[in-house]
Amino acid sequence: MRHFDLEMNDLKKKLVDMATLVQEMIKFSVDEIVKRDLNLSKEVFNRERETNLTEIIIDDTCLKLIALNQPVGTDLRFITSAMRINSDLERMGDEAVNICEIGEELLKYPDLKPLIDIPKMANAVTVMVKDSIEAFNLSDADLADTVLSKDDEVDELKRIIIKDLLEFMTNTSDQTTLIRAIDLMFIAKSLERLGDHATNIAEDVIFMVHGKDIRHLKSI
Repeated sequence: MRHFDLEMNDLKKKLVDMATLVQEMIKFSVDEIVKRDLNLSKEVFNRERETNLTEIIIDDTCLKLIALNQPVGTDLRFITSAMRINSDLERMGDEAVNICEIGEELLKYPDLKPLIDIPKMANAVTVMVKDSIEAFNLSDADLADTVLSKDDEVDELKRIIIKDLLEFMTNTSDQTTLIRAIDLMFIAKSLERLGDHATNIAEDVIFMVHGKDIRHLKSI
């Protein structure tokens, strides 16, 4: 196998390993809230440092592959897609940290209400993230398409969560109720952003496989 091919395989492995870290961060950040376990925040912060370092390494690898090999066609699409996916994964890690930090504040108070829709939303997002990375690893555009189709489900769950929390806020003057409701809204927003990043990755996979840029088509 050519040295270039070995480097491309190594790049793919680095991205998949980074995705594994990010998926763990998402799981721990949500579990912190659902299980009310503040110890899980340490797991998130430990992985954040590794994720940030990996992002720099992957970016550097991509730039060197382009500069030294001048790839074209499928190889160039793979590398440029890898750079965008790398950025989305790092931002996913940031959102997991945001959830974790909000959770630390939220757990200072008793539960506002049983958490039903937020875990449901987190599960839907987790599937999107997992499938988007598997689609990249397997160069599977059909699987990437299924990720795109799940984005509306996540958006609808966020709408339901915000609606329910607004009802809590309008029917109380208790400050702690307002604080908890706002915190849960921010968590729902972070989960929605995680779904958006998974969608971005799926779109990059379709571009990588077919050379077709489908970003923003809904808004055109």
